[in-house]
Formats: sequence, C-alpha cells, structure tokens
Amino acid sequence: MRRLDVVVAGELNLDLIFYGLPRRRALEREYLASDLALTLGSSSAIVAHNLACLGNRVGFAGRIGDDMLGRAARAALAAAGVEVTQVKAAAAPATGLTVILAQARGREILTYPGAIATLRRRDLDLAYLRRARHFHLSSFFLQRQLQPQLPRLFADLRAAGLTTSLDTNDDPEDRWDGGLRRVLPHLDLLFLNQREAAKLRPMLAEGSGAPGPLIVVKQGARGAAARRGAERWSAPGVRAKLVDAVGAGDSFDAGFLHQFLRGADVDACLRFANCAGALSVTRAGGVAAFLDRPYARRFLRRAGG
Repeated sequence: MRRLDVVVAGELNLDLIFYGLPRRRALEREYLASDLALTLGSSSAIVAHNLACLGNRVGFAGRIGDDMLGRAARAALAAAGVEVTQVKAAAAPATGLTVILAQARGREILTYPGAIATLRRRDLDLAYLRRARHFHLSSFFLQRQLQPQLPRLFADLRAAGLTTSLDTNDDPEDRWDGGLRRVLPHLDLLFLNQREAAKLRPMLAEGSGAPGPLIVVKQGARGAAARRGAERWSAPGVRAKLVDAVGAGDSFDAGFLHQFLRGADVDACLRFANCAGALSVTRAGGVAAFLDRPYARRFLRRAGG
C-alpha cells in the first residue's frame, strides 16, 4: 500500500521579495522598496507545500544547510503538513536564497544556489520514494550533481509503479540540455512555461514520433495548453487580483497533480491548475494563499476549481 500520494525532490530555500523599486537603478545608489516578503521559495518546495494544503499526503526530499534559513524553510514545509524526514542538513554549503525584484513589467530573479546544487542520488532513499504513488522533481537545471542519475532514477520509479513528472524551470546557463532528452521517455508529465517550451521545442520535436510525456504548457493569464502526440487540450485563464506572480507556475503544477492523482481527465486537470495558479497570485509569494485554507477553498470554489 502506498503511504504517500506524492514525493517531491529538489531545491528548498526561501524567497526574499522586494516590491516598489524603481525600474532604473544605478550602481552605488541606495533605493527604498515599498514592501517586502520573506516566504518559502523554490519550485520544488512550493509544489510540495501547496499539494499538502490541498489535502494530499506529501513527502519532500532535498538538502539544506545547517543554518537559520534552512531550518526556516524546513519548518515552513512541515507546518503545511509535508513530511520532511528526508530533508538532509549539512554544515556546508549554506542554504540557498532567491531574491526577487518584483515589477509590474515582470521580475528580476537572483539566486544563490548553495545546497541546492549538492543534492545527489545517494541522498534519495529509493525505498522511501517507492512509498508514494507519484514522484515529482523541479528545477532540473539546478540539480547539477543529481542530473546524471536522473534517467535511471525516473526509470526505476516508473518500474516500481509510480507515475512521474518534471518541471524543468529555467536554465541559468541557457543551454537547455544537461541530459534532459534521456529523462523524457520516463516521464508521464512535463511542465513548462511558454519560454521553456520555446527553448525546448527542437528537443521535443525529436521525439514527436515516439511515446512521450503529456506536455503541459503554462501560459499565464491566457490559461494553459497540453499535448501528447496529435492530441491537444486547452483551458482559459482565471481572472484574479494580482499581488505578484511568484510561485504561480508551481502552484499550477500542484493543482494539476492534485486532480491527476484523482484520475481526472486532462481538461479537468488544466481547469483546476489554472484556478490554483490564479489563487497563488492573490497573495505575496507562492504559498501564502494556500496556507490560508478557508480563503483558498472559497477562491477555488468561486473560480470553478
């Protein structure tokens, strides 16, 4: 019997978000932000946190530094109901941190990877992962030490009966490979935003004649689309009052997986995922709207989720 619905592996850190900075900034000048938020960050952790808030049994596997930021990030996951026994702390390097400069026109994202890049295959307890029905990993291009082992890991978990998903997130080096093409055959779901889908289009086209994952493309306010082979699906966006878009794509992933695990069809998964993404943007950061569970339930009900 599977004890967990989902195990998420990947990066775990906090986001420090600044609001209201001027668009143009010069060196050696001091600028004042109008507001800030310090919140649980990182794609993997936001997915795990919000899946737990939606009522799923979730475990998390990752690495942090033995420091204040790492302890705060792990505590935030635990407070949402995520099982954190597989979060490993080490004296060095320090826990990663992302600083986000939020603007109406978009975001500047600055990340110190720290412990993020040190996650290795031997840090992941295969017996623990097999207790779940589904395995999800985010931020493929940040997992520098884990990347070479990911094709075998995904293959082993699929052979053990788990379904699998991956959100690549951005590639800071803009190379868009890192062995990703060897992982694709072992995925059930591949989550991308529009920019990532454009960057990976040549690679995805290479395998267009072979069975592959359902490719889900997040399109922001326009909604989302999915395709597998010749089949196509789409769902319109959900209107919401924007505070910031931090974590909206990760919240979309959580919403999609929430329905996928319940056997919903692709149309229903896309609709609920769009509602979850819209919910996220109504509060600062990627988890606050989900942590307020009565508010989240009301929003999702009104939005048609």
